[in-house]
Amino acid sequence: MLAIFVTMQRTALITGGNRGLGLETARQLAARDWRVILGSRDPAKARGLVPGADVRAIDLGDAASIAALASVLVGEGITLDALVNNAAISMRGFDTHVAERTLAVNLLGTLQVTAALTPRVADGGTIVMVSSGMGELSALRPPARGRVERAASLAEARALAAEFVAGVRAGKHEAAGWPSSAYSVSKALLNAATRVLARELAGRRIRVNAVCPGWVRTDLGGPRAPRDVGEGAASIVATVLEPRATGGFFRDGQPIGW
Repeated sequence: MLAIFVTMQRTALITGGNRGLGLETARQLAARDWRVILGSRDPAKARGLVPGADVRAIDLGDAASIAALASVLVGEGITLDALVNNAAISMRGFDTHVAERTLAVNLLGTLQVTAALTPRVADGGTIVMVSSGMGELSALRPPARGRVERAASLAEARALAAEFVAGVRAGKHEAAGWPSSAYSVSKALLNAATRVLARELAGRRIRVNAVCPGWVRTDLGGPRAPRDVGEGAASIVATVLEPRATGGFFRDGQPIGW
């Protein structure tokens, strides 16, 4: 008797998928025969970049855009095996506006995307938060460091973000242990949220991990970065493919400290 094996193609949605790490991650997953969905603020810029890829509009700073994408996935019956939260911003300078905008996109927008799309992630699937070594706890000082390390809910992570912005506005953030880097704070709090979500989604066997792709030569990383985009994306892909761990922080497929 002839045995017939059917392999179901896995699907990944990648935010910020029209350039840099997001685009290269999509290309590497597509090369592994994944179906990829490129999320982009400007879908016209993403079309045709990865043969066979779907392109969907999403803006982490626009709640209506996030809700619309979730609705589209429901309407089309699309189930995700992986959600890669890659989109992020890094702004020049440091003031209240920079702090507020950076946290709004990198943390709050990412959490809103995750909340909207997690119902479309299959049980046993994975959610990957693209973080940074700049978000390691060593970037913070007491008492902020301890509070971030102990954060036990998403509400607490959001509250810490609001406190950081308020501290910047009042010129008192450093006294509270926060660095003068909104990007570092956004990634430290994203790491805290990763640990919370890993616990919350354990019942559905959804693995939630953070990944540091390293300092990569992209529009965000700049031309002096030591790693090329292929190396950085490979670190993300390795975390997507991580079969067991949840609530971890990875670089190049290896766990690293928070």
